[in-house]
Amino acid sequence: MLLNDRIALVTGASRGIGAATARVLAQRGARVAVSARTVSDLEWVAASIRKKGGEALVVPCDVANSSQVAAMTEAVMKKWGRLDILVNNAGLGTPVKPVEDVSPEEWDETMLLNLKSVFLCIRAAAPIMKRQEYGRIVNVSSFAGRFFSRLSGPQYSSAKAGVVGFTRHMAAELGPFGVCVNSVAPSPVLTERVKAKWESRDEEERQRILAGIPLGRVAQPEEIATVIAFLASDDASYVNGVCIDVNGGSYMV
Repeated sequence: MLLNDRIALVTGASRGIGAATARVLAQRGARVAVSARTVSDLEWVAASIRKKGGEALVVPCDVANSSQVAAMTEAVMKKWGRLDILVNNAGLGTPVKPVEDVSPEEWDETMLLNLKSVFLCIRAAAPIMKRQEYGRIVNVSSFAGRFFSRLSGPQYSSAKAGVVGFTRHMAAELGPFGVCVNSVAPSPVLTERVKAKWESRDEEERQRILAGIPLGRVAQPEEIATVIAFLASDDASYVNGVCIDVNGGSYMV
């Protein structure tokens, strides 16, 4: 298998892209630690991995809390002694509203959940991966960070753009230690949360959005997870500092 015996940690793994990524990594041979705040959802994801013969560790964590992030990485090290793959997927969208209606508190919270959390997790994982002289870090940005958001506000687009910039800096800083740092930028994906937003739009607006996607549909979580799994593998051993747009052709550079 492509990821045989690799140790992976996936944040925001209780549902959606994170849960799909954890399952795909496990299917490809990795031992996977799943992390989020809701233990019951994590247990369900871990059980689905174990049912298919994989190994999974449940590590509850609020990735906006530095002490909890440190404890999360320590738990993985205590269990398996390594950390080869870190997928920073945790984050949260926002309501669509004009900038004048975004409060400073909303701005700060969005930055905390979507950007600072990535910083905290990489800050905790980097010393481990540097000692190993090996690592794969994949940060989940967004179409919003590459262009703009159709389903969230300006603070979300800004935070996700920050993820792309931070990815590049970390790729340059950690590359000499054998650590590749990349990101993915999905367009709207039919996760549970996005599905509710999608269904709240009227048919005319949904068709307008789909008209801008050459493939004519929104993505499924597994379609993002397989790209993340590629970046986490040795097949991507010379890929560093890139952002892969997974958006059906709706944004091309």
